[in-house]
Amino acid sequence: MQDIHGAWRRTAGGAGLLSASGAVAPTIFAEMSALAARTGAVNLGQGFPDEDGPPEVLEAAREAIANGVNQYPPGRGTPDLLHAIAEHQERFYGLLPDPERDILVTAGATEALAATLLALVDGPDDEVVVFEPFYDSYAACVALSGARLVTVPLRWPDFQPDLDALATAVTDRTRIILVNDPHNPTGAVFSREVLDEIVRLAERHDAIIVTDEVYEHLTFDGVGHTPIATRPGAWERTLTISSAGKTFSTTGWKIGWVSGPADLVTAVLTVKQFLTYVNGAPFQPAVAVGLRLPPEFFTGVAAALEGKRDLLGDGLRAAGFAVSRPSGSYFTVADAAPLGATDAAEFCRTLPERAGVVAIPLTAFVVAAHRTEYATLVRFAACKRVEVLADASERLAGLG
Repeated sequence: MQDIHGAWRRTAGGAGLLSASGAVAPTIFAEMSALAARTGAVNLGQGFPDEDGPPEVLEAAREAIANGVNQYPPGRGTPDLLHAIAEHQERFYGLLPDPERDILVTAGATEALAATLLALVDGPDDEVVVFEPFYDSYAACVALSGARLVTVPLRWPDFQPDLDALATAVTDRTRIILVNDPHNPTGAVFSREVLDEIVRLAERHDAIIVTDEVYEHLTFDGVGHTPIATRPGAWERTLTISSAGKTFSTTGWKIGWVSGPADLVTAVLTVKQFLTYVNGAPFQPAVAVGLRLPPEFFTGVAAALEGKRDLLGDGLRAAGFAVSRPSGSYFTVADAAPLGATDAAEFCRTLPERAGVVAIPLTAFVVAAHRTEYATLVRFAACKRVEVLADASERLAGLG
């Protein structure tokens, strides 16, 4: 039997989930949220909105509950949602997944990622390539799968991968190339050149591409999202993961999905049925409503978040940070070195008392051996009300 304690201790990122004594150790996110509550600081650390999503979607959930949609849904998801996801993929990207074979509804994108890795990784001889910094659950899921995590660095300030470093990382031992685009925590959107190189390397080394595209509708400055599955030669070896939470401001509903070739999706279903079995019955028809909203809704949510990104970025620059300009996602990365910081984690622990704002050190998203390369970088979340971001900017102004 796999040593689960050992697997958790091997997870990369900020804090491990188990201390040496076996007690559950709090993550940096829990620590920072507790600091926000204790100090009354504005919490720009956790990436969830403080406004509800579109009323049509919320009302559809209420109607579903009232109409008795409260028991187990079908294992793959409700037929209407499966069809809505297929329609969405065709409408926005020209993809034509079969709703009955090529799509699986999951308990958010995080479960989709976990089930995918557990389904497709064969053990310690396999490697999973990720771009670093990375969403913190990636390392935990890779560890639980028994595979080896291999990282490709994304460098300040544009956070685009070096293609030579990528080619070095992908080998015949690579089972999965895990791509997060638009990227959390950096806000980068990968160029088509990068996407095509990922496909080329996957073909050369017979690897599977798994993409986390939960911020697909939240891109800025005219930069559109290009699913890697649309690139030549990609569909047959790509599983695309997304969710409703970020697009519709319903992160607590945990409705996600994975789409791709039927054999790969069925392998994921084989694992998913023993994780959550099924989930979110009344939220599935509501998400179907959301996916069928008119184009104006999707352009509107991106434009609104772009304005919030600009407001936050201006406030950070005025406070003395150097600021990266994200092309997508909820997040902005700032360098605290101009403010005298040498350790982002320590800077974030003192920021609530100094300025009344909470942020997350980027070192929480990298392996321990690489923390010095991101030592002064801090992630701020822009997915808050305009007045909250304006308040945070005023508070931060005292740092300069």
